[in-house]
Amino acid sequence: MLLFMARYLVVFLMLIGAGCSFGQDQTPAKSKQFIYLLRLVSRLYDEQAWTKEDHAAVDQHFDRLKEATDRGQVILAGRTAESLDKTFGIVVFEAKDQEAALEFMQRDPAVLAGVMTAELRPFSVALVRKTPG
Repeated sequence: MLLFMARYLVVFLMLIGAGCSFGQDQTPAKSKQFIYLLRLVSRLYDEQAWTKEDHAAVDQHFDRLKEATDRGQVILAGRTAESLDKTFGIVVFEAKDQEAALEFMQRDPAVLAGVMTAELRPFSVALVRKTPG
């Protein structure tokens, strides 16, 4: 009888363990890296053409990227120091998959406002400079 109860207990514990892990991936999904390239729309190549709404959209764009950087989603963001007709920006970030990355890019306030266009690409950071100090 004792042997039967011990076997029953072992089987019971195995079933509980299997039930707890059933349908769950034991390793957390690793985020993938993406980059999106931003370019100003041609009407904004002339600084005199910028409206208050255009400036507000770019401010919101910057604030959103700063928040995403603080959360650890954005790895880096910046733009080239060229004339407005040549400049472009990049955002290197992590997302769970292509769909989430596309959604993140499309919700950029500068893209939503039509101030910038954006192109998404899968990306892989290979090297990162260590911060001195």
